[in-house]
Amino acid sequence: MSEPTFGSLLRSYRHAAGLTLEQFSEASGVSTRAISDMERGHSRAPQQRTLAALADALGLSPQSRRALVGAANEGRTRGSGGAGTCEPPRAVPDFVGRTVELDRLRRYAADATPDGPAPVAVVHGPPGLGKSTLAVHAASQLRDTFPDGVFFLDLRGIDATPVPPAEGLARLLLALGIGPRRMSADLAERSAQFRAALRERRSIVVLDNAGSEAQVRPLLPGAGSSLLLITSRRALTGLDGVLRLPLSPFSATESAELLVGMVGRNSDRVTPPALAEVAGLCENLPLALRLAGNRLVSRPGWTMAHLAARLSDADRRLATLTAGDLGVEAAFGLSYAQLTDSARQTFRRLSLVPGEDFAAPLAAVLAQCSVSAVEDHLDELADLGLLQADRGDRFRFHDLIRLFARNRLRNEEPDSYQRAARDRMVRWLLETVVAAGRWFDTGGDVEPVGGPAAVDLNSIEAADEWLQVERANWLAALRIAASGGEHRLVVEVAEAMHWYSDRTTHWGVWPEVYARSQEAAAQLGDERLLAVHLNYLSWALSYCEQRHEESVTAAAEAFEVAVRVGDRSQQAWALEYMARARRALGDFQGALDTAREAVPLFDAATDHEGYVQAFIGIGHTLFELGRFAEAADSHQIALQAAEERPLRPTVALFSRAQTRLQIGKCLAVQERWAEAERYLLQAMPLLEEFGAPIILGQGHYWLGQTKHALEAPDEARSHLARAVEQYQAADSESLAQRAREALAELDRADDLPAR
Repeated sequence: MSEPTFGSLLRSYRHAAGLTLEQFSEASGVSTRAISDMERGHSRAPQQRTLAALADALGLSPQSRRALVGAANEGRTRGSGGAGTCEPPRAVPDFVGRTVELDRLRRYAADATPDGPAPVAVVHGPPGLGKSTLAVHAASQLRDTFPDGVFFLDLRGIDATPVPPAEGLARLLLALGIGPRRMSADLAERSAQFRAALRERRSIVVLDNAGSEAQVRPLLPGAGSSLLLITSRRALTGLDGVLRLPLSPFSATESAELLVGMVGRNSDRVTPPALAEVAGLCENLPLALRLAGNRLVSRPGWTMAHLAARLSDADRRLATLTAGDLGVEAAFGLSYAQLTDSARQTFRRLSLVPGEDFAAPLAAVLAQCSVSAVEDHLDELADLGLLQADRGDRFRFHDLIRLFARNRLRNEEPDSYQRAARDRMVRWLLETVVAAGRWFDTGGDVEPVGGPAAVDLNSIEAADEWLQVERANWLAALRIAASGGEHRLVVEVAEAMHWYSDRTTHWGVWPEVYARSQEAAAQLGDERLLAVHLNYLSWALSYCEQRHEESVTAAAEAFEVAVRVGDRSQQAWALEYMARARRALGDFQGALDTAREAVPLFDAATDHEGYVQAFIGIGHTLFELGRFAEAADSHQIALQAAEERPLRPTVALFSRAQTRLQIGKCLAVQERWAEAERYLLQAMPLLEEFGAPIILGQGHYWLGQTKHALEAPDEARSHLARAVEQYQAADSESLAQRAREALAELDRADDLPAR
């Protein structure tokens, strides 16, 4: 005689207790539908919590309770046709991090009600972030609050043949105890059966590796308290009413915790510097970290430093991040296989971008297509986690994915195609730099760079923004052009940046730019150009990096070259830059004498801009000598010349702003506060228009000091606070600290008792 099944035993105990289905449901808290399905063998035996509630409601003796539990355990083993179906994989024992995501999931699941919509969460992000690991761990952690079971289904959404919704439903229904004979052949009906089965249960269903909304939509629950966890490389934005949990790489601390946990906390193979280096080379990507840790564990002779050295070889890094049948490259390859041919080509060629990020126009140049077409490619890549959307309309690679893209480029495109793509990118970037730079030279309208990837530089603000956001890319392009012998183009770029560089001395790139341009001029054999770019280099060395002795040397060489070719303007500029560097070195009298030598040369060469700058420089030097009235007079001469002589618009703006600022400063130190205020107030709108943070900070600083002296503390405080902001924007901590000290002095003055 066969042992009674769980369902038949449960029915017999209910009858013996004299309970109807409704009475039994009320006493146990389990729905009549669920009890009916159990008794008829149409669902699996319940989890322990539900089983205990049923046994308590029946008032079973210890012996009968043991019999019911035994039948339930046997039923779980045999099932009702779905034994072992949709069982979750083993959770990792050394799970690390994701505390925020786990907490959000717990709270989200706890808010579910039997009559409301069942909670659905989508865990999404690029490959290798541990989405499946998180989902399985969360299901394991929440198992006790979902007594009716945990079910797992890999939808294989990025495989060549994903699991069809009908097949996925069949597997889940079988796991829920609904056999093939009761299963509808119609997709909509089968979906309704799945929703009905979950409505009476409190279960967790994990749909791993979903490919699209269409694949998962028929598998969504309706009302009820079951939790559906979906993992996907896509955000599945077409699904409404779901909790989205985007994953990011680990923090450095979490990465170290994972690696140490795998290798051993007390292992002498691990040193903190090597640990941090390995984490950084793995880009804190959980999959890469696990593979690196496994690689180390499987090689007892290796240390963490040895592993770091192997990973530091970019050409071998992806191969090193492989363990058995798992590998970072294979994970990326699954997403790559999902792309259209045109998106694959764009992906490969984007690995040529030298900077950290890029926008659609640069991508279009590499892909040789329109901006609108490449925007579709970028969206496709971001959707699959192969690109990361960043700061508005810009995109970036994770470093490991960039290496993967570079490998695909080397393996799938001829060298000639790669060189042609790189050359197009370099020329487009540098031609756009030249076009943008013209705004700061002429101040007039600039024609956009032609072609399908035109950038609309329709204002000086647009030009400035482009030069800033693409700085890493165009500077790298300049290096490529210089190493490739594109000397004329290098000089043209440096010329275009001459007046723009005055606004951005804090960038720290101009010594390199002008070192390359003076070398290019020398290679071209054009001595006049060489004198010009040696002068630019002298300015950059002194103003940007305080390498004043080297600045004097460069200016002296420029002077000699200019004398040889008879260029009085460049002779004068060499003297002017030499004077500036000598002033910075504290040789004020030498600076003054040198600057005064430049004046007649500028005048004879009808170099009006140099003439104005020379008197501004003389004024600076006189100020340092403490001859404030003479300094103000020199700036007055410069101001008058700037007003009367023909200057380019941007030069005129700079000169008029700078002279008024310096006159105001000279008057302020003489405590002629009302006169100082008048000049500084005239200077401020011009300084705002010019937009260089360092001199705008000076304007606010001196106006703040003047307002303080004129007993307008609120205005003084406002200007000094803005001075701090501008100095910080210019990366000048010493000047920012000076402004903070002035603010503190103002606060102390406010605290003094009135006399």
